[in-house]
Order: sequence, then structure tokens, then C-alpha cells
Amino acid sequence: MAFNKKPVTGMRDILPAEMEVRAALQQTIRETYRRYGFTEIETPVVEHIGNLTSKQGGENEKLIFKVLKRGEKLLKDLEALKAGTADADALTEEGLRYDLTVPLCRYYAANAAVLPQPFKSLQIGPVFRADRPQKGRFRQFVQCDIDILGDATNLAEKELILATTEALDRIGFGEYNYYIVINDRRFLFEMIRYAGLPENDAEDILITLDKADKIGAEGVDAELRAAGYEDAQIARLRSVLDSFTDGPDGVRAFAAKIGSEEALAAGENLADIISSVSKVGDRKITLRFDPTLVRGMGYYTGTIFEIRIDAFGSSVGGGGRYDKMVGKFTGQNVPAIGFSIGFERIMTILMEGDYRRLLKGVEKSAWLIEKGMPAERLREIFEEAARKRAAGHQVLTVWMAKNKKFQKENLGAQGYTEFRDIYREELKN
Repeated sequence: MAFNKKPVTGMRDILPAEMEVRAALQQTIRETYRRYGFTEIETPVVEHIGNLTSKQGGENEKLIFKVLKRGEKLLKDLEALKAGTADADALTEEGLRYDLTVPLCRYYAANAAVLPQPFKSLQIGPVFRADRPQKGRFRQFVQCDIDILGDATNLAEKELILATTEALDRIGFGEYNYYIVINDRRFLFEMIRYAGLPENDAEDILITLDKADKIGAEGVDAELRAAGYEDAQIARLRSVLDSFTDGPDGVRAFAAKIGSEEALAAGENLADIISSVSKVGDRKITLRFDPTLVRGMGYYTGTIFEIRIDAFGSSVGGGGRYDKMVGKFTGQNVPAIGFSIGFERIMTILMEGDYRRLLKGVEKSAWLIEKGMPAERLREIFEEAARKRAAGHQVLTVWMAKNKKFQKENLGAQGYTEFRDIYREELKN
């Protein structure tokens, strides 16, 4: 059978021009996060299947790439499956990670004794989801995460928002007028209680509520009605959802309408965050309160947020507080919160523009060497190029083509702006 030159569906090959931009943007993101005191770590792409299927990952747990057992283990379990004494899940014990948060919690649980407290983590790496590929969405994609573990105060939220928005601005994403939608998961459950809806149905109700930005208020009400909830309950929920306004005062007023202690605490939390980070120095950060924001992960416990732009149909990043996740590993909860940049979606948007402007700094020089150059002269050229590189320049040494004009045009398309033609000594005399 012939080899297939196309990548696996949902995966992709990345050409040099895009790879150069990706590397430059990731470097800028790293530098920004390090300025805020985040420390880079790495976790394996393969994770224990039990960790990935712990009912914490929401819909993503349906998209796991599972890794089969090997050798005798697999054969034994296949026989058990045929005999009806085991199910298909017994064939796997590992899977590819669907995000960076679950592996981070395992990492922290295993290494907390030697990590600083609070621990400010930076991770940039590939994750995998067996999703339906579409624009800006792939089955293998890069996430850029920062997390703070061990800080229960909303100073952690504020730092994450400031660091993430600065990183986005530094890579040139500010021109797309992005904004951050923010909510607190405590509001969601308090609204359900306020409306008199059954608390046991909370997760199903939240799935419907999460569609508000796509199907609108009427669509949400219609789905709840179709699910059998009473008109009075839906109307009471709608009365509180339609009552909110933006800004700290709007959040507090929304919390006061619900009136419960949990809602008031959530309102004060969000109002304080919005007041603290909306304007810092000459930076203006747009935060919009939206009580219908749910976030799909089951592990979120408090503040949640998403990065959105009106020109793109879905979020380009997000995160939230997950104070009970580490406790799944250790039995003792640790306050934790993270913010993830949807790197691939942002790259998709940026690459549709003049992406070359994103490459700054190093000047790229191409030295075209005439073929047949004597070895001694070639050594001198290499030594000169080495000195330039040591001084921070990027120098490409390449044989001169017959069609030098076409060669330079191709190199120019690769970002080379300076050219030097080097001929054999005897041709100069």
C-alpha cells in the first residue's frame, strides 16, 4: 500500500512562513508571562485515562484520543471483552490530554512540596481532541496557559487578566477589539434557586443557558419550556437575566436582585475585579459582565471568563477558578485558577492579515555564493557569517542560482531583506 502524503484528518503540516510567526508569537507570550513571575513547566501529552475521564472535563471527555494497552495486557482484555466479562473501556489505560489543566493538577499534587507557594505556572504545548475540524479548530492544537495555585483571593484573577491581555496586545491582537466576558459560577446556581428550578437539573439547565449567545433569550426560554419546566419558573429566571447592566454597579445590582448570600459574595468579587483591572496606566481592558456565561468544563467553581471578538464566531481563549480540582488527587482542596489563550484561533485570525508585520527585530540577510568557490575562500565566508550571527544577525549562506532574480524573489517572500552576492575571487580580478 502506498504511503499517504496528507496529514491525518484534523491535524496539519505547518509551512515555514507560518512556523516563523508561531515561534515569534510564542516567544513574546513567554516573555510577557515571565515578567509577571510565571514559571514554565512541561507535562506529558499522554495522561492516565482515569484522570481524563473524571467527569471534570465536560464535553471534552467525549473527545479523548484513547491509547490502547499493549502486548499481553491487550490480548488478555480482548479475550475478556469477547467473553463478555469486560467492556471496551478496559482496553485503554492512557489517553492524549484534551487540555493542560488536568495534567497541571496532577503535576502540582505530585510536586507541591518542592514548588513555591503560591505557584504561578506557565505551560505552552499541544493538546488533542477528536473534534469536528473547522476554521480555527483542529484535533491537535497548541494552548498557552497561565495558572496560579495556592491563592484564594481575587488577586489571582486580576493578575491573570492583566498578563493575558498584555500578551495579546504585544502580539498585535489588540487591533481586533477583543474583550473579556466575565461571570461567576456561583451566580448560575443561585439564579436556578431564585427561579425555583430543580437544583438536580442544574447542569442540563446550564447547557441550555450557555447557548444564549447563539439562540438568544427566546431560544433559551423555548428549550427550557420543551424540557418541561413551568412558565412561572422560566419567567422568574428571565426576569433576573434581563435585569443586569455592565460595570461594577451593574454587577452589584444584579447580585442584590437575587439576594442570597452566595450571590452577594459573587457580585462583590466580580465588581472588585472589574474596578481593579479595567484601566491600568495607559492600558484599557474591556470587561463585560454576562450572567449567561457558563464555560463547559465541569471543574470550574467561581470566576470564569472568555476572550471574544465580534468578528469571530466563538471564543479565542478563556478560563476560570477550579478550587476543587487538586483535591481530586490529594483529598485536600487547593485554590486554583487559570487563563488559556486559544493560540490556533488567534493564529488563524492573524495569518489572514499582513502577518509579516508580526516579525520584528532580527534582520535577515541572504548571502548568495557563486558555485565553485575555493575551499579556503569559503572558510573565510563562513567565519565572517559566524561573527555576524554571534552579533545577533540572521545570515543564510546559499549557493547562487542561475536565475538570481527569481532566487531573490523567493527569499524575499521568506522575509529576507538584505542580499549579498559573493563571487569567486578569480572573477573579481
